[in-house]
Amino acid sequence: MTIVAPPGGFVGPVKRSITIAGHQTSISLEPLFWRALEQAAVARALPLSALVAQVDAVRITARDAPNLASALRTWILAQSRDKDATGSH
Repeated sequence: MTIVAPPGGFVGPVKRSITIAGHQTSISLEPLFWRALEQAAVARALPLSALVAQVDAVRITARDAPNLASALRTWILAQSRDKDATGSH
């Protein structure tokens, strides 16, 4: 099987500012992850900042909490795998 670039090619992180619990924070994610987060927020009928805040709240309870961008990427991948396993779209 041949490896191909994702749609839109390989693109580096894009920084966005989001307000979490009343505080501005900057998060750098690749556009593919931003799109996945936006889709997850829409599917849950949440603003993007609320979804990020929920992931952040779980992240900070972890023993060796990763940075927020890493937690978001991990969460998105886990959600994608869960969808694939259940056949949900």
